[in-house]
Amino acid sequence: MWRQFGPALRITLLFTILTGLIYPGIVTGLCQILFRHQANGSLLEMNGQTVGSSLIGQGFSKPQYFQPRPSAAGNGYDGSQSNGSQYGPTNQKLIDRVKASVDQFRKDNPDYTGPIPADMVTASASGLDPDISPASAEAQAPRVAKARGVSLQDLQRLIADHTTGRTLGLLGEPRVNVLLLNLDLDQKFPQKEPNH
Repeated sequence: MWRQFGPALRITLLFTILTGLIYPGIVTGLCQILFRHQANGSLLEMNGQTVGSSLIGQGFSKPQYFQPRPSAAGNGYDGSQSNGSQYGPTNQKLIDRVKASVDQFRKDNPDYTGPIPADMVTASASGLDPDISPASAEAQAPRVAKARGVSLQDLQRLIADHTTGRTLGLLGEPRVNVLLLNLDLDQKFPQKEPNH
């Protein structure tokens, strides 16, 4: 009996070392050398302080910032509770939440009269989507321009600069990373301090 267990234990030990230690160690080392930024979470820093990740959405509520899509992850953008609402299209809770989002969008963006882009009133499947459509950014531009005291044309150029096209020219849709856009907004058009 031990003659049969011996080879099985040796093979188990060998594969545990190969696939549990050596292979992950090599992959981790290569990723740290070749893709350091991505391997460490695509973290963004401003003035030596980490402000977020370009891969995970964050809530922005002030009128001088572009706002992301709604989040159903925990209390909003909680990475430990990544999840959509799981409501079907005929669920009354979803219908009420979307209606509330439409009302809030209209209240926050009174100068925008066009149709509201769907991604501004619907949460993503993860609840952590960092991107919005270019149409969503354009719909918010009048509010941000007014709050910052800058021209709408300047903001439209900034949105165009931050618009990423389809991956490989055919996968996905054009998108704008909200955190990157807002960080650049603060750099190019800093908030004027109120006079006291």
